[in-house]
This record gives sequence, C-alpha cells and structure tokens, in this order.
Amino acid sequence: MPHSAHSPTSAPADDVFIELRGVKKRFGSQEVLKGIDLKLRHGETLCVIGPSGEGKTVMMKHVIGLIKPDEGDIFVDGMQVNALKEREMAPIRKKVSMLFQGAALFDNLTVEENVAFPLIERGVRDKKEIRRRVMEALQAVDLDQHAYKYPTNLSGGMKKRTGIARAIIDRSECILYDEPNSGLDPIGSDIIDQMILRMQKRFGVTSIIVTHDMRSIFKIATRVAMLYRGELRFLGTPTELQKTDDEIVQNFINGRSDVTC
Repeated sequence: MPHSAHSPTSAPADDVFIELRGVKKRFGSQEVLKGIDLKLRHGETLCVIGPSGEGKTVMMKHVIGLIKPDEGDIFVDGMQVNALKEREMAPIRKKVSMLFQGAALFDNLTVEENVAFPLIERGVRDKKEIRRRVMEALQAVDLDQHAYKYPTNLSGGMKKRTGIARAIIDRSECILYDEPNSGLDPIGSDIIDQMILRMQKRFGVTSIIVTHDMRSIFKIATRVAMLYRGELRFLGTPTELQKTDDEIVQNFINGRSDVTC
C-alpha cells in the first residue's frame, strides 16, 4: 500500500517540481522498480536510459498517475499523485503531458484538429481562441504550414512534432517523452531534439525523456538517470556520465554487449 506519512498538500522544497520517494512496483513475480528516489526541478531536462525492460517507461507513467506504486510516493508541484483518485487527476494532467511513442494521433482529424483536441476536451468553446492557441503551438514546432494535413500525410518526425504541439497547447509545465527519436533518421531525430530544447527555452518546460539515443542525451539533457535491475544505477550530468568509472554504465553508453541485461 502507498505510504501515508506525507501529506498530499506538503510541497517539496528547493524548487523541486517532481519527486519520487521510495517508489516500488512489481508486476506478478517481477520486481520492476525497487525503491526509486528522484527529484526534478523546474525547467530541467532529464534523460532516462537503461537496458530494455528495466522499467523506464513504468517509472515515467507513475508521474502522471497512469500507474500507481506498490510502495512509495510521487509528488508533482507539491501534490501527492498516488493519493489522488482518478477523478482528482485533472490538475496533474494539466501540468504534465505525455507524448507516447507513436504520438497517438487521431487519423480522422487534421493536424489542427488533433492539436485542438485537449482544449475542446476541457470545455474551451471560443473558436478564435482555439485557433489562435493551435497556431501558436504549431508555429513553435514549425508545423503551421501543415495544419490541414491528416496524420497519414505526415512523416514520422512530423507526427511527433504534432504530438509535442498537442502537449504544449494546454500550457503543460512538463512533458514526458517515451522514446521520441525511435524510428527516425538522424536528421529527423535532430529536429525532435531541437524541438525539445526550444520548448525548454521558450516556455520553461520541464522534460523527462526515455531514450536509447546517446547522441540526443549529450545535446539536450541537463541530467541523466540510468535504470538497471530496478534501481537508479546512475544519476548525474552528461559530463559526469561520460566520466563515471562504473563499468556497467560505461558498457551501456558505449554499446558494449557484455552488459548483463
């Protein structure tokens, strides 16, 4: 059962925006997370790395309340996420958006309609206001010239940029990215990296990015977390990541196959 020692209203100190305290999660007999402690400050970009199946996406989904911990607590801007019922999650989902691997676009809606969807869902009815905010979001990801296209007419990178626009239209303070560079060529991958950097600089967006793209990490991350066998094996800056003498971490980031996965 989740801890009850911390009040849902207690605000983490020192500008901490997202905090995981002793988060544990198992699925059946598999212990995926073994007690994760992590703090993320406003405006940080955290890249989460590690071998496949190590719980990276599972950890991230705890932040937005899609998964509840077996033990431990998750705070977003002082609100205890795991103490909230689903119907109480709206304030969290307004602060934190998640960009899934395939961008999860509606094929029967245009780019403009896809990006407008969160506003309409929240009851915004002023069509001029909706269009103004949609075009602002599309301009931020360089897609304003493609507003009337359908997802089937978009490249993989354009679909992901549409997903980013949809995430920021609701003024999310944090975006969670699940492998945003997967399936993209190096140029498409670099464009996504530039979009993530732009969101941070222009809007002060906090980002958590699950990725296997080592080049991206050194371009965009302020800090890097490596999950290994359910624990945080490493947490530090990209420079500290390169300099670590942890053999398991070094083997992973250099693609050496003697990592025991």
